[in-house]
Amino acid sequence: MDLLDDAVPGIGTYEDFNTIDWVREKSKDRDRHREITNKSKQSTVALLLSVSDAFSGWLLMLLIGLMSGALAGGIDISAHWMTDLKEGVCLNGFWFNHEHCCWASNETTFQERDKCPQWKSWAELMVGVNEGASAYVVSYFMYVCWALLFSFLAVSLVKTFAPYACGSGIPEIKTILSGFIIRGYLGKWTLIIKTITLVLAVSSGLSLGKEGPLVHVACCCANILCHFFTKYRRNEAKRREVLSAASAVGVSVAFGAPIGGVLFSLEEVSYYFPLKTLWRSFFAALVAAFTLRSINPFGNSRLVLFYVEFHTPWHLLELIPFVLLGIFGGLWGAFFIRANIGWCRLRKNTRLGHYPVLEVLVVTLLTAVLAFPNEYTRMSSSELISELFNDCGLLDSSKLCDYTGTSGSTSGSVNTTAANGLGARPAGPGLYTAMWQLALALVFKMFITVATFGMKVPSGLFIPSMAVGAIAGRLLGVGMEQLAIHNHERDIFRGWCSPGADCITPGLYAMVGAAACLGGVTRMTVSLVVIMFELTGGLEYIVPLMAAAMTSKWVSDALGRESIYEAHIRLNGYPFLEAKEEFRHKTLATDVMRPRRSDPPLSVLTQSGMTVEEVERLIADTTYSGFPVVISEQSQRLVGFVLRRDLVISIENARRNQEGVVSMSSILFTECDPPMSSSAPPAVKLRSILDLSPFTVTVHTPMEIVVDIFRKLGLRQCLVIQNGRLLGIITKKDILKHMAQMANRDPDSILFN
Repeated sequence: MDLLDDAVPGIGTYEDFNTIDWVREKSKDRDRHREITNKSKQSTVALLLSVSDAFSGWLLMLLIGLMSGALAGGIDISAHWMTDLKEGVCLNGFWFNHEHCCWASNETTFQERDKCPQWKSWAELMVGVNEGASAYVVSYFMYVCWALLFSFLAVSLVKTFAPYACGSGIPEIKTILSGFIIRGYLGKWTLIIKTITLVLAVSSGLSLGKEGPLVHVACCCANILCHFFTKYRRNEAKRREVLSAASAVGVSVAFGAPIGGVLFSLEEVSYYFPLKTLWRSFFAALVAAFTLRSINPFGNSRLVLFYVEFHTPWHLLELIPFVLLGIFGGLWGAFFIRANIGWCRLRKNTRLGHYPVLEVLVVTLLTAVLAFPNEYTRMSSSELISELFNDCGLLDSSKLCDYTGTSGSTSGSVNTTAANGLGARPAGPGLYTAMWQLALALVFKMFITVATFGMKVPSGLFIPSMAVGAIAGRLLGVGMEQLAIHNHERDIFRGWCSPGADCITPGLYAMVGAAACLGGVTRMTVSLVVIMFELTGGLEYIVPLMAAAMTSKWVSDALGRESIYEAHIRLNGYPFLEAKEEFRHKTLATDVMRPRRSDPPLSVLTQSGMTVEEVERLIADTTYSGFPVVISEQSQRLVGFVLRRDLVISIENARRNQEGVVSMSSILFTECDPPMSSSAPPAVKLRSILDLSPFTVTVHTPMEIVVDIFRKLGLRQCLVIQNGRLLGIITKKDILKHMAQMANRDPDSILFN
């Protein structure tokens, strides 16, 4: 049996909930590449096959970009329509959302451009009036009913067809990219159900976003498309390079930020990111952004709903409130992670976790009932962020732009100048009302998001976090603006207000606050700043964004080292070895290796002398993922390492296909056949599945070096020897348990191999 030719189906594959062997996978790929290169020199056909093999990676990236961009466009359009369906319906065609319905109307006025005869609210259809107590009650009732219907459909579909489609998906994708296998997590059913339920969950008005789940959707597309390319179908390490690029595509279509997506993949989710993957990620993100731009889901030639452009320069002293927003973002991030993990742990360890449908319906009911009375919580989170980022102009009729001119009249105008020639914008009554509503919305969003993230529906965290930060930023921005206006004679504010211009841009504060809160929760820095300036098209605001992002990270790191994704990985017990976590303890390999003093001796195979029956009994009595092979029980000199799955498949294959194999047949891992009697049944030769170069360390190797080896080489296990004799084994799970023990955490929380 030749391992490279995969003569025995299943050899070299892995069981579910196990870690891949990166070294072995990379070695397989090098051997495959060497074989193709050698053959390409022999014939023209082989040369063409070699070229197609080299090109297949780029073709795969093109397909991933096209598929992810198309799905993201469909999700955006559907979510926009279904969100508006909670308020009313278009008589010209029920498939039009509110904005599209009123586009063709000639009866709209500029002041009331969202009102047209073709769009009817549910109150108008049912009670014939659009205002008054009865209309309000009907609108309230219909809003709550639609929200409950959408969330019920979402949770029912997830529970029935694809349990893996819930949550954001980023913690699991980080774990999969580190080499863990979760079969079905990136399958076709997960893709179909996640796409449908994401639209339903976002439309229901729950405090969640679609950005995290879009990364999961893009990775599902990549995994499905990988099966059409032999190179990626048969090699788990190569497939993970593609998934790294797909996570960049997910952020590219979520935010319309291709470069930010590549940096997000590099900084936040990827475990192994060679230079070749960087280029391919860039190409795939570009194709995805181009596809989404061609679909034009929002009808404004932008890739996101909250694209803005600011024109007012910021002042050096404004760095102080920007840093304060960074501190708020860090505090909110630390609070959110602790509260959400506490809530998820409660859900996991109590009867609450047995009723996912009821939990989703209760949270939806609570969200809808509390959100409707406040216009800033009633609108979708994306629309809210768009409103908060917006820089008030002459054409704005929003309450946030209700400023009073010097004549005492209330106007949306920003250029009403006072007698002193300054850009005076004292707050009008509408702005004061908006501030109170935003303050209530901030408290509501902060607490409802804790309960929402982690429920059995697709739920992203980017948009709710940004909404919290944008509200806080806008409140601070308006406060700073009013302070500057009422104290413009003071030296500190004198140079800020030029004639006829704004003193301060409150929308910029909202943007900085959004970046700070998102950074506090996810601990992103570089990719976050790039995503934010790609969103806003404002390169001159990089310094405020950097200041807020760094402050937010420092504050949140001081209160807890883990991001929300790492906290969820730890909660689920996945075997993820965090690259950022330093190992500072002075322990040795002998302190961690198994067997311990109280344990039974290490289960090993000998290179000759064991029968099929003895090996099968050892496999049945143990649950280990593999076995060391030694020369003999007495010498314990190491020969190699064999994986349990390969051993089981090879013995089954030999019993089925090799004539004369019985329970008493010998199993040989040797190169030459030992002398055997003529009456002995034929032996089963398994040297081809034996890893002859397993990683080994000595008993005195410091654990910090062992941890580094596991991180950088992506090992599953390493053997501990002394003078060539096998003494024990260290697995990735042993290392994670040891690190948990050293950090005074429960070592039994690591559930998988």
